[in-house]
Parts: sequence; C-alpha cells; structure tokens
Amino acid sequence: MISVIVGLGNPGDEYKKTRHNVGFLLLDALAQREGVRFNYDAKFKADVSKCVIGNSMVRLIKPQTFMNKSGLSVSAYAKYYSVQPENVMIVHDELDLEPGIVRLKKGGGHGGHNGLRDIIAHLSSKEFYRLRLGVGHPGDRNKVVNYVLKAPSKADNVLIEAAMDRAIEKIPGICAGDIQSVMQSLHTD
Repeated sequence: MISVIVGLGNPGDEYKKTRHNVGFLLLDALAQREGVRFNYDAKFKADVSKCVIGNSMVRLIKPQTFMNKSGLSVSAYAKYYSVQPENVMIVHDELDLEPGIVRLKKGGGHGGHNGLRDIIAHLSSKEFYRLRLGVGHPGDRNKVVNYVLKAPSKADNVLIEAAMDRAIEKIPGICAGDIQSVMQSLHTD
C-alpha cells in the first residue's frame, strides 16, 4: 500500500508550469480534489499535506530543495514516519514517454532523471513506485535541460493534463494496493 506520494518539481514561479514540474502539478490537483492544502515544513524542507484516500491516510510531499536534491526531503520524511521505500510513490516527468502517456512501475534505475537519482541515493533503495507522466523528448540529449525547464506547447499541455486526470483517477486503487490492475489499465490506455 502506498502511504506517501511525492511530487517532483522545482520551487519558484519561474518553474511552475514547466515540464519538470508535472509532479508538483499533479499533487496540487490531487490536494484540491481532496480539499487539503500544503504547508511548508522546515524539518523536511518540503510542502506537506495529508488526506484520506479510500480508507487510508496518505501523506503528500512536494520537496522544496530543487529537483536535484529531492532525496533530502524524501529520506527525511520516510525516516521520521518510518515509511519503507515500497510504500512510497514518486510522481515525475518522463522524457521516454510521449505527452499524454502515464505509466506506473516499481523499482528500476533513474533513467538520467536527477530527482530519481538523488532519491535512490538517499533512500539506498530503488524499490519505490514511480508514476511516470510523459512529457516527450526534444530529440537531442544536449537540449534536455532547456526542454524540461520550459512550458510545454498548448497541444502537449492538453495531453499532459489529460494524463494527470487519468493518473489521479487511479490513485485510490494505487493507494489501496491494487497495483497490478492499475498498471494493466494505464498500460492499455
């Protein structure tokens, strides 16, 4: 069962609508749907909230350390609440998926994603879930940094928002531990 959902992004208005911030955007939409607000907690260096999804208390975290240091917040939170990596789901942008595609997986490498790299290093584990939101790839690895730190086109944004809506619909099943059927549903969309 998932008891902590972490949305990855960068703090600050200049990053708010960028591809790299889809994790923050999804958590903001989830919090709004659940009627909860985020508050900054200095001991975690993160905006935090909690809500009941299904029958479970779920904690929501948006690290405010910038993407490359996300592991600091995630590991501090996991240690404080004695949460195992397999009970954590990270929501992040995925270059290897086209806009509009959402996938769920457990474990694996960081795939070049610096936020995931830092989380793996700080948790000393890869065994957390990842809700991967496709943002597409610029076609040249030298253009990736610029690409993820810019807002998507209007057409891509429509697809990304639709994927976030589908992902949010699946979160109750994910939190309840119905992982296989959620994976099957998302992967056949």
